[in-house]
Amino acid sequence: MLPGLAAGLDCATIPSLRAAFRAGELTVTALVEAFLDRIERLDPELRTVLARRPDALRDARDADRRWRAGQPCGPLDGIPVLVKDNIAVSGLPTTVGSRALADSAPPDAALVRRLRAAGAIIIGKANLSEWANFRSTRSTSGWSAIGGQCRNPHALDRTPSGSSSGSAAAVAASLTQVAIGSETDGSITAPASACGVVGFKPTHGSVPGEGIVPISSAQDVAGPITRHVIDAAIVFSVLAGAVVDDTAPFGVAATGPGRPGDARHGGPLAGARLGVWRPAGSDAAIDVVFDATLAALAAGGAELIDIPIDIAAVAAHEMPALLTEFHHELDAYLAAAPGGGPRDMAALVAFNQADDLELARFGQEQFEAALAAPPIDDPGYLRHRATATALARAALDEPMDAHGLDAIITVTASPAGVIDYALGDDGQIETTTAAAVAGNPAISLPAGFVTAPTGAASPAGPLPIGVTLIGRRGGDMALLRLASALEQIHPARRAPTQF
Repeated sequence: MLPGLAAGLDCATIPSLRAAFRAGELTVTALVEAFLDRIERLDPELRTVLARRPDALRDARDADRRWRAGQPCGPLDGIPVLVKDNIAVSGLPTTVGSRALADSAPPDAALVRRLRAAGAIIIGKANLSEWANFRSTRSTSGWSAIGGQCRNPHALDRTPSGSSSGSAAAVAASLTQVAIGSETDGSITAPASACGVVGFKPTHGSVPGEGIVPISSAQDVAGPITRHVIDAAIVFSVLAGAVVDDTAPFGVAATGPGRPGDARHGGPLAGARLGVWRPAGSDAAIDVVFDATLAALAAGGAELIDIPIDIAAVAAHEMPALLTEFHHELDAYLAAAPGGGPRDMAALVAFNQADDLELARFGQEQFEAALAAPPIDDPGYLRHRATATALARAALDEPMDAHGLDAIITVTASPAGVIDYALGDDGQIETTTAAAVAGNPAISLPAGFVTAPTGAASPAGPLPIGVTLIGRRGGDMALLRLASALEQIHPARRAPTQF
């Protein structure tokens, strides 16, 4: 089942692990120990894990007793999970990577309670781009004052992208079976693309947001990062409160929030209609990967229709809205946060100015802009939010309705950039905003690799490229089935060669 266990971690899926637990071929304790051993050996270089949970092995032994008795408590019983450090896990600080919240340890977030109820073994907190990459206009993804610089397992001088940096890098390096990320705009799908794994951003509102340090409740959503689409589907169903049934497709019943029961009959690609969005900023090497993916879809029976999508106007309204929402919601979060940290954003800005590490790599321009943003009841803010949402939904809904599309496919992001604290992140491709602002589900999955161009600052080896499928709001499971079909006919993921 899992030859040499450590060698089998990369290819293991939640169903295959559950089958091994059920057959007595593998214990949860052995699995958790294998992941913890890899963290111990590899993470000093990768910096994906901010904190390890001391009770993980006790929980693993409890899970083993349930499996021996034939009474697992849920669909994730015994499955190791890392949780991004902007999501509360009781007994551990929730710092968002900031020294200002080093002693703030709130109770479990709502989604963590659902993971625990399903039997998941929370093994620790994942590093992230500090303050979910919303502190500076020139930040370098993956850096936090508490966690240091998280590195891309495919090329250690490259960023893992942000802000769910540690979540994606840990999954890629097989330091956990599953990680939970969150995004406001691209922070699940972009790091999944850069690290060569699967990242699923659910329909906005389908996963409870209570217990997540906010940027904007209008866009924030948590979701799974995994090596396989089937794992993302199972974890999403738990997060969304669905009924999980091992006999159903994906092991998930088509009931519960966000699943309208629109599964296909027959092959999931036969007759599928996909809109092809070719983003600005692509180059010949990326186009080769994207075209190979499209060719696989066409060979699998999908019908492809080229569609233009312009999101420039969306982005112009999104940022002013986010600045107001961030100031308002973070003030409320800090006022109620346990520990002795700052009680509002103004105090947080002052803390950073006085701290000897927080501003060592880059500044806090976004914080300062948020402090100056209009209040949440300002008519100008309300126009920005309403306009951004309307434009984003029109950009996706109009072509999907006009052409009867099941999904839109596009390139997720540029390949991982070089870690550079002077210049910050350097991605040229932007496709995440439409789904983020509209609230549509989106999934990035591996599509292939490109090599850094000759003369680049760092002649890295092959770097992963992901493609994103964007679905209809509420059509999460239909989108996951399409992604699984693409994964099966075009298997492009591979483990980092050095890990």
